[in-house]
Amino acid sequence: MRRAQRSRQETLSLRRQLIGSSCKLFYPNDPLKIVKARGQYMYDENGRQYLDCINNVAHVGHCHPDVVKAAHEQNQLLNTNSRYLHDNLTDYAERLSEKLPDKLCTFYFLNSGSEANDLALRMARQFTKHEDVIVLDHAYHGHLTSLIDISPYKFRNLGGQKEWVHVAPVPDTYRGLYREDHEDPVTAYANEVKNIIKQAHKKGRKIAAFFAESLPSVGGQILPPEGYFQKVAEHVHKAGGVFVADEIQVGFGRVGKHFWAFQLQGEDFIPDIVTMGKPIGNGHPIACVATTKEIAEAFAATGVEYFNTFGGNPVSCAIGLAVLDVIEKEQLQVHATEVGNFFMKLLMEQKIKHPLIGDVRGSGLFIGVDLIKDQAKRTPATEEAEYLIIRLKEEYILLSTDGPGRNVLKFKPPMCFTMEDAKFVVDTIDKLLTDMEKEHLNQEKTSTGST
Repeated sequence: MRRAQRSRQETLSLRRQLIGSSCKLFYPNDPLKIVKARGQYMYDENGRQYLDCINNVAHVGHCHPDVVKAAHEQNQLLNTNSRYLHDNLTDYAERLSEKLPDKLCTFYFLNSGSEANDLALRMARQFTKHEDVIVLDHAYHGHLTSLIDISPYKFRNLGGQKEWVHVAPVPDTYRGLYREDHEDPVTAYANEVKNIIKQAHKKGRKIAAFFAESLPSVGGQILPPEGYFQKVAEHVHKAGGVFVADEIQVGFGRVGKHFWAFQLQGEDFIPDIVTMGKPIGNGHPIACVATTKEIAEAFAATGVEYFNTFGGNPVSCAIGLAVLDVIEKEQLQVHATEVGNFFMKLLMEQKIKHPLIGDVRGSGLFIGVDLIKDQAKRTPATEEAEYLIIRLKEEYILLSTDGPGRNVLKFKPPMCFTMEDAKFVVDTIDKLLTDMEKEHLNQEKTSTGST
């Protein structure tokens, strides 16, 4: 017999009692209780509809019927580990191989992006026989101990930086070390990596891998300048290391122009290892590592079997295949380009209108809006961004912030997000920013009058 639904307050009380306090909620002062979702919308216990602008996990849309059907049908037949032959595993690997450069032709299936990045780290070390890793500042690669160690976003608040970890500046041309007015930011940022390698060698250390999100997300929705990865890969390969592209948040057509975000760097760039997660299963826990035959063979040379009980099971692979089918059938990559371009155009118009918006950047349905206190210093407008997020929720729009200053509005909605949705969001932001500016002006007048 189905139990009656608890009230929001009862659920919140039980959560506080039973769930670890470090497991945070969105909108902690007034959390939402979401009970249903469909497409780009989520619904609370009272049936109120919210536009989801951040859930890149539900890649082709919440509860997409084709994905739900694929899971249900396979669940009724079989779900077991990959030590038995099953067509779903090989069919899925074959379909993914068609989306990747020929060099990346060997696959390992897992349950989460964290597992994928941990495996990539193990592979890199086995292949190179080196230990050290170079990562970008503010990066986040997962919650396993090995990945906290290579995630500045996390380790700076925990045990600190390990001796074998080296942090390179984020290639951010808006607020980074080398900005849009620099004569050659690509070379300048790549030379930072080159210098890190040089300093590591002086200490007798050797580089196993350069790890990077193809588009740094936690770092503030950053688009590295084209050509940066090529130059970095040249330095890393010369040092005997490999290049790992973390596509966990940004792969599978999100950037519109290409299926993979690393392809924004140009056709001449191919990583040595690619990791995938989140959107790969549209909310179902599945992840993948794709690599070269050489790296895979070196990993196998240990004689130690790689086995993952649930990785690559028939249900997960059926879901993965369904997600690829939907992306193709609904032309979601083209859709991301068209809607993303329209969205960016509207946001750029707001940038001209509102001085609080310092930068609008993105590709496809990966977009960041950098809020600033002043145009010259580009000081992060953290409080204003937080206030805007809360007000947007009151207007039934779900959004969050990222970046070191928590001032970048991050847009990574389900790929079915429409032009009408984009217009609704931008019109609402326009209204809220206009109200904020009027309030600020009134406060200034009151302050001036009182003196």
